[in-house]
Amino acid sequence: MPSGNRMRYELYYWPSIQGRGEFVRLALEEAGADYVDVARRPARSGMGVPALMRLMGDATLERPPFAPPFLKAGRQLIAQTANILLYLGPRLRLAPRDEAGRLWAHQLQLTVTDFMKEVHDTHHPIAADLYYDEQRREARRYARHFLAGRLPKYLDYFERVLARNGGRWMVGAALTYVDLSMFQVVAGLRYAFPRAMARLAPGIPLLMALHRRVASRPRTAAYLKSKRRLPFNKQGLFRRYPELDLK
Repeated sequence: MPSGNRMRYELYYWPSIQGRGEFVRLALEEAGADYVDVARRPARSGMGVPALMRLMGDATLERPPFAPPFLKAGRQLIAQTANILLYLGPRLRLAPRDEAGRLWAHQLQLTVTDFMKEVHDTHHPIAADLYYDEQRREARRYARHFLAGRLPKYLDYFERVLARNGGRWMVGAALTYVDLSMFQVVAGLRYAFPRAMARLAPGIPLLMALHRRVASRPRTAAYLKSKRRLPFNKQGLFRRYPELDLK
């Protein structure tokens, strides 16, 4: 664990999916932080999903979270992925030291948040509370436009940001939580849209290299091989439906 980082964090997120919580998990794992993934622990120990639901339903909270993920850090309860990473970044040494750099990292993470909403809508373009099979036709139409326009637009933007920063890291001269998030973005897209990503990969060589660079870092590599890393599945943010992965 990095020197000076002695707090034990509690991460609250759904126990069976990577989802938006995975962006936070990657930062905690890469930093070697002391944390507990609360909902993945047994309910009999006072944790599990019941602990998550209790905290969400706690009427005494002055600043209640709307939905997971949220992070408990001492007396603070912080929600929203980008907001959690804004808080954790300096404390885990995964953010620039200067204010301008931290704001730039946060801006990029918010752009990732926008991107992930559009990724989610490829399989749930009408409503999140409807099954995929209830909106399959609309999903195909949405995915066709997403893969043709929005996906390359986002990837080209991140590629340009990386190139302008020298090609190694997204922000500054060292790894930040934004690089970890970009790893997750590429990994998830390659799972959900392997054909589309194979087609686009030659045009984003820096992002592909960043994905490999992050995956090879000792702590992240160990995490990816461990049982703590949940597999992609059809309940998460990135979902593989072959009929949506249009050529």
